[in-house]
Amino acid sequence: MKMSSLHVLNAARRPVQHATLTTLVSASLLASSSAIAQTADSPEALETVTVTGTNLYENVGYTRRTTSAGTGLTLSQKELPQAISIVTEQRIRDQNLDSIEDVLTNTTGISTRNVDSERVNFSSRGFRINSFQYDGIPTLNRDDRWYFGEGRLNTAIYDRVEVIRGANGLVSGSGNPGASVNFVRKRADSRELTGSIAGTLGSWDKQGATVDVTTPLTASGNVRARFTGGYEEGGAHMDRQDKRRQFGYGVIDADVTDATTLSIGFDYQDSHTSSSTWGGLPLWYSDGSETRYSRSFSVAPDWSYSDYESEKIFAEISHRFDNDWQVRVVGAHEKTDMDSKLAYPYVEGTLPSRLGSSSVDFYTGWNRGHREVDSVDAQASGPFALFGREHELVIGGNYSDQTNDYENTFIDGFTVDDFNNWDGSAPNEGWPEFTPSEASSTRQKAVYIASRFSLADPLTLIVGARYTEWDGMTQLSRRSDSQSKYEVTPYGGLVFDFNDTYSAFASYTEIFEPQDYLNADGTYLDPVVGKNYETGLKAAWLNGLINGSFSVFRIEQDNIAAALPMAPGQTETFYTAAEGVVSEGFEVELSGAVTEDLDMTVGYSHFTAKTEDDTLNINQPRSLFNLFASYNVPQKPELTVGGGVNWQSSLFAGNLTTPAGIPDEYEQDSYTLTNLFGRYQFTPELSLQVNVKNLFDEKYYSNVGGYGVYGEPRSISSTLRYTF
Repeated sequence: MKMSSLHVLNAARRPVQHATLTTLVSASLLASSSAIAQTADSPEALETVTVTGTNLYENVGYTRRTTSAGTGLTLSQKELPQAISIVTEQRIRDQNLDSIEDVLTNTTGISTRNVDSERVNFSSRGFRINSFQYDGIPTLNRDDRWYFGEGRLNTAIYDRVEVIRGANGLVSGSGNPGASVNFVRKRADSRELTGSIAGTLGSWDKQGATVDVTTPLTASGNVRARFTGGYEEGGAHMDRQDKRRQFGYGVIDADVTDATTLSIGFDYQDSHTSSSTWGGLPLWYSDGSETRYSRSFSVAPDWSYSDYESEKIFAEISHRFDNDWQVRVVGAHEKTDMDSKLAYPYVEGTLPSRLGSSSVDFYTGWNRGHREVDSVDAQASGPFALFGREHELVIGGNYSDQTNDYENTFIDGFTVDDFNNWDGSAPNEGWPEFTPSEASSTRQKAVYIASRFSLADPLTLIVGARYTEWDGMTQLSRRSDSQSKYEVTPYGGLVFDFNDTYSAFASYTEIFEPQDYLNADGTYLDPVVGKNYETGLKAAWLNGLINGSFSVFRIEQDNIAAALPMAPGQTETFYTAAEGVVSEGFEVELSGAVTEDLDMTVGYSHFTAKTEDDTLNINQPRSLFNLFASYNVPQKPELTVGGGVNWQSSLFAGNLTTPAGIPDEYEQDSYTLTNLFGRYQFTPELSLQVNVKNLFDEKYYSNVGGYGVYGEPRSISSTLRYTF
């Protein structure tokens, strides 16, 4: 097996890899040299040297050689006819991306908008992201109206996060056509005791600890276990607010035979925020001038809170046959709870005065929700011969069942007389018993197939389709609705290899999203269909150490619900399906080991989205630029320094509901955030890392609408890590 010197040096110097990996590579190279030397005198003395270790040839710094995202086939990034970004464990650690929100904020083409201090929306190519997978298993898309703390999930349990941009219905089933996200968990990949312990201190009294340990459970190492867990508290920059997060993840991987592996794992995450906000700050004073509140100013009463708790259990068995075919069956159960007791200021109706005291009305709500998801996926994949050439095939079936139950209660709203100097005091008595608000269930049954045909040495064709049976039921306090949909989702892509480095691609993909709007005859509208046309160039330099892509796309979303005029005496609005949204743009990304000492990821994206009559989603930035790099100083090998910038174009909110004389639109100018990091390796086991986010303390709104939500001020964190 060939291994370039650049690859060896990059693999050996990664602090994220276990110490035994460096020893393994060094020992293997020495053994190889010894074997070659012996061969000069006695050819029979040549011995076989095997280099092993999970991710040694796949995860490479800030990039990854292969992925099964998008198609289910194991492909290099250059062979996949869609735009993909992979955020590796190494980059997560260097950039201190300790939450899902942090990861997606720093992913090419993904914009994040904070609804308030807890809730966050992710968008790509003008569409909200609501398709997520765990280890390649799709969970049903999330309801826009309810939030279960997904952005707060800790990333320490993940080996990588894969983002396919564009429609991805072949793998994910239903959803929006902007992007889908796959979270790949870590596995027990060492036959020796390895691990790390880390402690973190940061701004606003942030403190936490994380442990990650892998150990063999048998003498041979055929059965291995891994545990990752941690605790964090503090780190909130807003008045009266406190955050707490704890998580634990355990997995057992067992080599039942040389060809069969069994894995069982459990993932638990819990977060609590006291004095969490609901909504944000008013954009205008009562005299029409822009507000200038401190970023620490909170609109939350002192009794408010938001709690999120999730439990996921999974089991997987895979078997590889002698003919290189593999079967894989995965089952998962997820249970998530949310409990949020909140109050929000009605800033669109009563605006505060710029000078002196002024009153603002607040409304209350206490919401609880419980969600359960059961999923199973069975898949077979492997090569086959046809017309004298070798091709690849994947075929599988998927079943997902999701139930949701919500309840809430309210007390009368209250008025804060001196809003600008409010200390969070508010009435908190007389909450009635909870009453059911909504119950819903969604079920998907699907079969899918995809094949990669080698048409000629430089040309491959990927074709596939997914057949989905979708059933949904919603029980509201006033009515109960149910519907069933049957959809075929096609996939097609061509890849032409100019040589081992460069390729060109073109693809057509689809995805669908059921909707609960009724037409005039009382039946549900057909699902919204998203169609993604994409073409571009890809490159893999140095055998995949660096991956680059340039893509041009067009997304058409049809069957959008359009309200019909209401007749006299009509009490319910009916809808008709209309031609919908067109989003067009381009994206470019480069990631990987640029030199032996420099890892870098850089990406730029731009899109325009419009309907037949108007532009769409103007509160999303049209252009995004992300850059982050780490440099291992050759003259001082124990020192690594780096940093980067995040830039986005302006946001615009129009048609706001404001009192007379107050502007009904608002624009947040483009802004740039600068981040730095440095790490010093005192010994091969002990290191200290410091990260600075928003170095120049840029003040900006991450979201504008009826109100504004500030982005986070400058923060500093330091992490002391011991690896064994």
